[in-house]
Amino acid sequence: MKIHLAYGKEGLDIEVPDRNLAKVLTLDAVPPLESPADAVWHSLGQPMGSPPLGELARRAKRACVVVCDVTRPVPNSILLPPVMQTLEDHGIQRQDITILIATGLHRPSTAEELELILGPALAERYTVMHHRARVKEEQIFLGETARKTPVYIDKAYCAADLKITIGFIEPHLMAGFSGGRKMTAIGCAGEETIKTLHSPLFLDDPRCCEGSIDGNPLHHELLEIAAMAGHDFSLDVSMDEARSITGVFAGEPGAAHAAGVHAVRGFVRSTVKEPVDIVISTSAGYPLDLTYYQSIKGMTVALPVVKKGGMVILAAECAEGLGSDTFSAMATRFPSADDFERWVHSNPVEIDQWQLQECAKAAQHAEIVLISRGMTSDQLAKLFIHSAENVGEALEQGFRRYGPNASVAVIPKGPYTLVEVVRPSSESAT
Repeated sequence: MKIHLAYGKEGLDIEVPDRNLAKVLTLDAVPPLESPADAVWHSLGQPMGSPPLGELARRAKRACVVVCDVTRPVPNSILLPPVMQTLEDHGIQRQDITILIATGLHRPSTAEELELILGPALAERYTVMHHRARVKEEQIFLGETARKTPVYIDKAYCAADLKITIGFIEPHLMAGFSGGRKMTAIGCAGEETIKTLHSPLFLDDPRCCEGSIDGNPLHHELLEIAAMAGHDFSLDVSMDEARSITGVFAGEPGAAHAAGVHAVRGFVRSTVKEPVDIVISTSAGYPLDLTYYQSIKGMTVALPVVKKGGMVILAAECAEGLGSDTFSAMATRFPSADDFERWVHSNPVEIDQWQLQECAKAAQHAEIVLISRGMTSDQLAKLFIHSAENVGEALEQGFRRYGPNASVAVIPKGPYTLVEVVRPSSESAT
């Protein structure tokens, strides 16, 4: 069977023998909204658990509107204009509205990326700032959470009377689902806060994984931090495989995010009846597979459906290579996942170690084989995972190891999909 994978900007076509293919794990076909702009306007006027955004704007003098950086394909061209117009129509002066790019610890956007995120008109019309987590002078210390996480949040965010976040909801490898509280508590947080949230204190907990919310300690920590910082209104969307908007969830951040998670879980969930020998996964293509750092999400999403000791073949372009200099040095420093695990549990937290810890979890569960045309052979040779020239070559390695009848599952959209093993008896009851 021929299958198209999300890979870079153009995608990648592969072929899996019919006798081996257990299932192609895809999102449910949810129809996109006929008029997403109208849906956004409606949600701002009739939000969940909150007064209308215009009413909130009438009570404020300064607003901060938080948006994702280029690693998250949020359709801001549809979402931002109604928000900005509502703020201005209800009394907030344009010069008193700041658009804050929630970079977390990512690099600032390039001029080209900023235009892609906001569009040229908005980028010129409003004050636009990048959150800089490493600049301590640009953060305010708000105290500690009950779990003793030090809370540093961007000064520009804290200075606003009205704090709004705009994002989208998808499965997240640590927080369960993206969106809502994560925009504030990580996207606008200082380095020390982010390092604590991504430390083994949280990531060693098996509940910090894709799709996990209720029992997820990281999710609840993010909620507490967002409450400390102030989070007045959120606007999140859900999207289909073509990145068309399928749902709009706006209002009081807790209520709106919970409604969005419930809806998204319903159509991103895809199941198999038993674990398979080989999973072919992706990092959902551009922009999520720009770097190896981001692409690790395509490994972890496959773990629930691959046998212990099986193989995960990850197709991720990694056009920008490994990622930051810090992560690049760390990713090429350890000869094995076990060596890294020993180090991470006996040393202070370093920036970006969390993503490598997720990679190590994957590598300790299954053999990881990376297919990437953006990485050099020298880079690939220094990782503690394996690599192959193409998916076909990796599949042949898998068939030699697990036999000619080895079972294969394919996740063409990687981390956009929430995959699970559901036995026939329980599947019929869900």
